[in-house]
Amino acid sequence: MITKTLRLALLAGVVAACNTSEAVEAPSLETATLDRGDLRITVEATGTVEPIREVEVKSKASGEIQRLHVDVGDQVEPGTLLAEVDPRDVRNGYEQAQADLQVAEARAEISEQQLQRQRELLAAGVITQQELESAALDAANAQANLVKARTNFELAELRLADVTIRAPLAGTILQRNVEEGTVIQSASQNVSGGSVLFVMAELAAMQVRTLVDETDMGQLAAGMSSSVTVEAYPERTFRGVVEKIEPQAVVQQNVTMFPVIVTLDNRSGLLRPGMNAEVEVLVDEATDVLLVPNGAIVNLQDVGPAALALGLDLDEIDLMQFRRGRPGAAEGAQGAPGGQQASPEQAPAEAAPPSGAPSPTAAMDSLRARVARGELSQDSMRALVRARMQEQGGGFVRPQSGALQPGAGVPPRDVRRAAVFVLIDGVPEVRMIQIGLNDWDNTQVVSGLEGDEVLAVIGAAQLQARQQEFLDRIRSRTGGSPFGSGMGRR
Repeated sequence: MITKTLRLALLAGVVAACNTSEAVEAPSLETATLDRGDLRITVEATGTVEPIREVEVKSKASGEIQRLHVDVGDQVEPGTLLAEVDPRDVRNGYEQAQADLQVAEARAEISEQQLQRQRELLAAGVITQQELESAALDAANAQANLVKARTNFELAELRLADVTIRAPLAGTILQRNVEEGTVIQSASQNVSGGSVLFVMAELAAMQVRTLVDETDMGQLAAGMSSSVTVEAYPERTFRGVVEKIEPQAVVQQNVTMFPVIVTLDNRSGLLRPGMNAEVEVLVDEATDVLLVPNGAIVNLQDVGPAALALGLDLDEIDLMQFRRGRPGAAEGAQGAPGGQQASPEQAPAEAAPPSGAPSPTAAMDSLRARVARGELSQDSMRALVRARMQEQGGGFVRPQSGALQPGAGVPPRDVRRAAVFVLIDGVPEVRMIQIGLNDWDNTQVVSGLEGDEVLAVIGAAQLQARQQEFLDRIRSRTGGSPFGSGMGRR
């Protein structure tokens, strides 16, 4: 009697423990509600602020720096005196060239007068023709020496002007590389390019050179607006424009990236060259739209595993409509906004197959018959089925006329189909919807839902855990192949 009572007590304890374990391990259903707000799609990158035009100032004259008239940070205008080089050598050459020019002018004038007198004497018969020709040659030599002296004098003037270094444009002095007493080399007479005295740039307009990953390049184009922030002003945003995207890629640590140039208005003078900047390029945005968390969105090909993760019966769900990407009878009652019956005029134009096209069932039977006759291999059949599924439900489609109401806050952009599980009286029911933009957190709902509905959230781990179970069920129903009963296991 005691043994029987003990056995009953132990059995009751085991049953209670099992019930308790099941209650602890039973997953709770995570839900999400819809919200209305704004959605922004951006491409982010980091870069360095730099001037659009930067100029190195060099000297055409060699010698010692005698005076510096500007320092780093000074604002200068075109022609402002920046520095002076020791002018003694070039001034001596200038004075000598000036004296040579005066002598050449006097000789030219005297030679011309002598030639005129020789012509008069020849006319009077005093001198011979040979003497006149000799005088003409002296006059021509005097004119040639005059031209040479004038050229040398002009060059001497230029050399004298080169010892005073002036600003080539309006801007700010960024660097000063010399001090008074430094001996510099001429930029025009030295093979190394000469000494760099100053570096200056116009800072009223700046640019940010960033590197963007190649995966984001398809979304960027010249003319897009961008926001730039720097660490010096964390609370301030500078507006910029994508100026250009350079064609040559840059590979850094096995990552292919493209340089993108963003121009900024810096008339305020707050941005300085060399600042680290964070750039956010606006790709697309939607204002005042219906948003749903990404965890509640299910791809059409994952409806079966998601239903298993929620504990639903696959026999009660028409999975073929989700494989085709078309609303079937189930969406006729739930696919319209608010769960109302969609009228024939509101049904998407692509819901029915084109006129003359075979139905999906007839097409599958035809493929199975070709495999049975040996005209088609099983691998080729699978490829054809996947291609047909992608054509019918895997791509982006334009919203049909009447699907979106004017003023709903949804721009006429491309949308795609997806599925959600709506909780009706606490029970999840699958529904096909149309979605638009999405970021890391939320997805825009174009049609198929109302703002007061509650959705079930399926975690990625749950979905992945049910994938194999779903495939096994499909294979068991179709004789070992996910494509139908006419194909056995390989």
